[in-house]
Amino acid sequence: MLKEATHSDAEQIAQLVNKAYRPEPSERGWTHESELVAGRRINTEQVASLMSKKGSVLVAYEGNELLGCVHIERAHPYCHIGMLATIPSLQNKGLGKKLLAAAENLAISRYGAQGFKMSVLSSRPELLAYYERRGYRLTGSTQPYPAEAGVGQPLNANLHVLELIKPYHAPGCGNA
Repeated sequence: MLKEATHSDAEQIAQLVNKAYRPEPSERGWTHESELVAGRRINTEQVASLMSKKGSVLVAYEGNELLGCVHIERAHPYCHIGMLATIPSLQNKGLGKKLLAAAENLAISRYGAQGFKMSVLSSRPELLAYYERRGYRLTGSTQPYPAEAGVGQPLNANLHVLELIKPYHAPGCGNA
């Protein structure tokens, strides 16, 4: 079941995101960054702050088990999509694609997005390729890893964040 998260989901979302991005060696799926960044990716308070008038978090549940999440935030005329995570055992099984599509649809329907932006770590070519297959393209914008943001400490001083963008072309507007 896919739904919009509430503050009562924040702790479970933080646990899921940390497990997906910075798991223990025995729990690693293909999309982790444990060799690149040390420390927690997010905490409960940070997750709760993402749920606001300009942002939403979508979650996928099976019964009471949280399987995945994604964050959408209005940044007119685009929406920023981030924190896409699934439990490691479900990675590479299609749930991430479904969550990304749902995030894009919400960005259009609720926030009137004209496109989508996201960030990927520079040392994650497999993740970059994943998003490129879904229509995202590098913008050329590169920022240093935001160590001061409380999202972990880079293990390599040359770690950067790359920006990707995907324009939205409304059906029937003559865009090919």
